Amino acid sequence: MAIKRMTKADHPQSFGAFKPVGHVVVAMPDDERAAAAVQALHGAGFEAADIIEYTAAEEDDEMDRMLADADATGLTGFGYEVSLMRRYQELAREGASWLIVYAPEDDKASRVAEVARAHGALMAEKYHRLVIEDLI
Repeated sequence: MAIKRMTKADHPQSFGAFKPVGHVVVAMPDDERAAAAVQALHGAGFEAADIIEYTAAEEDDEMDRMLADADATGLTGFGYEVSLMRRYQELAREGASWLIVYAPEDDKASRVAEVARAHGALMAEKYHRLVIEDLI
């Protein structure tokens, strides 16, 4: 099964929870540092199509919608994915900007983590098929 590159219009889910397998989700303190990280990711070999940017308001809205969908499945109290969604929403409400970077290979995920750390990321999570790996 091939890992598909996510788009802003397509939010991969599993049992109602956000699950972008093959991507690294990065929380940045603000839009300015997110923009700088995007430029650094381009310099590290990532294409524009590999990087999705969300403002805090956009991420908060997406998490509201996805958490409501997860509620509908009856699984909201279960799983690390739902806990992360709640954490993402909390950070978005505090003003965090978001990058979702297509990085299915470990070396690419490592490059994303390096860039994220260098630009003050609050967190970075790599989504694998069965686990979510904390990179920061």
